[in-house]
Amino acid sequence: DEGYGANEFIRSDKPLVIVTGPGPGSGKLATCLSQLYHEHRRGIKAGYAKFETFPIWNLPLKHPVNVAYEAATADLKDVNMIDPFHLEAYGKTTVNYNRDIEVFPVLKTILGKITGNSALYRSPTDMGVNMAGYSILSDEVVREASCQEIIRRYYHGLCDYKQGLADKETAQRVGLIMSELNLSPMDRKVVGPALEKARASGVPSMAIRLEDGRIITGRTTCLMSAASSMVLNAIKALCGIADEIHLISEIALRPIIQLKEKILRHKSPVLQLEEVLIALSLSAATNPTAQLALTRLEALRCCEVHSSNLVNKAEEGVLRELGVHLTCEPEFPTKDLYFV
Repeated sequence: DEGYGANEFIRSDKPLVIVTGPGPGSGKLATCLSQLYHEHRRGIKAGYAKFETFPIWNLPLKHPVNVAYEAATADLKDVNMIDPFHLEAYGKTTVNYNRDIEVFPVLKTILGKITGNSALYRSPTDMGVNMAGYSILSDEVVREASCQEIIRRYYHGLCDYKQGLADKETAQRVGLIMSELNLSPMDRKVVGPALEKARASGVPSMAIRLEDGRIITGRTTCLMSAASSMVLNAIKALCGIADEIHLISEIALRPIIQLKEKILRHKSPVLQLEEVLIALSLSAATNPTAQLALTRLEALRCCEVHSSNLVNKAEEGVLRELGVHLTCEPEFPTKDLYFV
């Protein structure tokens, strides 16, 4: 009673209770064990199982899907391993990860004392509820998607380190994972065009790969950011609108720039993506071409995007809301002391 019994019993009349949490160390397992203790004290034979998508136990240890899990948890230093308890108990090779394997003997003992059945689970894999491996229809597609996710994680690690949000080891770990699969940043098709655009223009640039495979670029101008230019160019391409046609007139943009520069006293009056999209929405009320382009924003969802520089949090948020998969070079766009 001084252990799990000291926790409050959570009453429920449902036969199945799902416990969720925001991430590792959030108390999911402790809550489940506490509930098991209270239920068994009341004569209710409750059980416990864990739903965890990755690593996928019935895929090979070095399958890109499982390797992508290691890349995603590089900051936690998770390592995929063959489950030795499952191999010993059943003679079958399954994949699990180090934290679950390391804690299993302790967890098995606790479950045995609570339930009175020490053989309830014979391996960490036994505890899992995961049918994801059976839902893969195309191994080739899944492998490619996993490799792209690993590259994205690599860039995220580099950018977090550049901004002081993570240690260098995290990015290095993902870099080693990329080496194991013979991957390079250039395997991400939008990286090359974004960097080439930046070299040619001398300003921050971005590239997006549309669903049909076309790659559209955009650069920072005196009026708008690279993200704004790229998005406008992309929806124009999707609508077949000629490049020389402006979706938003400069006359409409100038007052916004003057407001930012002269009244709000922003250091940079360049219009950010959210501001440009609002201006586009206003133009759509009187401009059929702008209205047509506005309807194609949804087609950008799930497209891959790369930036030659770090993107500020405001624009990163808008790009996330548009549903694109963004990566950035770990370079600041300016030499200003502060970057947000």
